[in-house]
Amino acid sequence: MTRQLLIATRKGLFVATETGTGWQVGDPEFRGVPVSMALHDPRDGALYAALDHGHFGVKLHRRVGRKWRELPAPVYPQAKKGKPEVDGIGRPWPRTLKLVWSLELDPRMSGGLWCGTIPGGLFHSADAGASWQWNAPLWARKERRKWFGGGFDLPGIHSILVDPRDANVVTLGVSCGGVLRSRDGGNSWHNIAHGMRASFMPKDQAGDVDIQDPHRLAACAGVPDRIWCQQHNGIFVTDGGEAPRWREVKAKARSRFGFAVAAHPHDPDVAWFVPLEKDSCRVPVDGALCVLRTSDGGKTLQVLRNGLPQEHAYDLVWRHGLAVAADGATLAMGSSSGRLWLGTDGGEAWHEFAVNLPPIHALRWVETD
Repeated sequence: MTRQLLIATRKGLFVATETGTGWQVGDPEFRGVPVSMALHDPRDGALYAALDHGHFGVKLHRRVGRKWRELPAPVYPQAKKGKPEVDGIGRPWPRTLKLVWSLELDPRMSGGLWCGTIPGGLFHSADAGASWQWNAPLWARKERRKWFGGGFDLPGIHSILVDPRDANVVTLGVSCGGVLRSRDGGNSWHNIAHGMRASFMPKDQAGDVDIQDPHRLAACAGVPDRIWCQQHNGIFVTDGGEAPRWREVKAKARSRFGFAVAAHPHDPDVAWFVPLEKDSCRVPVDGALCVLRTSDGGKTLQVLRNGLPQEHAYDLVWRHGLAVAADGATLAMGSSSGRLWLGTDGGEAWHEFAVNLPPIHALRWVETD
């Protein structure tokens, strides 16, 4: 078994490879260019990279073997003339691709891909990214007018969960727009954020499913009805079903604000979170970086610190900056300060093996025979 780690950063895509003596980080692909997301497709061995060239726009690339090839980026169809789209308070909502925030495989077809973007559009490819189809049913939902930006000026789809039992069941995390689910491959959608609360809204609107800010969704692959969420103001979990409802994890914790979450691939009761002080101060509590782990379905939260900096830490771990390997015991965590840690034994101990990378946007495990 060969293990690699894809490291999408503000200045390129790095690949860390496990060796007999540890891990080695190679030179970057797309040196100097922000990479917002990377994906490995085990069906054909392809790698995908989403780039943010700023003024020059969003680009997508695919590699099979050693050569990268540019793909067409998703394109929003333009609205009818004379009917500019606006959000619920009248602000313009442009149909212009700003960022590829999520990429996931669609196992229904050999080249199937899902792509979540800012400003809140979902795209699908049936041919390995050679072409993209805009998901009009999601965009057409009248409730979408209540969406707004969470961290960015415009809403974005950062989490895409495809049910391994039925790939027609797709769940999206939208900041800020709640949790959307389709049971028919994207032809229709309904919001399943019931039970979440938004403390940043007036009390009479705090339970509105269409304005929730689920910072990240992560499902247990072995028991996919169990989904964990690090929300804007709390940790939530659901067991799915026809009418899912989220319950808040109220176990003792110094902070429940944060972005990153990872779910154990086999045990539905195990998940990891990275807490920050609060929304207005996005740094580790008291300057001490830690990871929270629950091993009992959210009844308790254990603080994991061994090997992590415990003073003067300013590391922010973004939504996709925490990843667990297929063994359920090895974790990787990367921060906005360009530091990269490997966690062993379920996070009981952490080892820093890169200290001077660019700010880390996303981590993905690659495991091949």
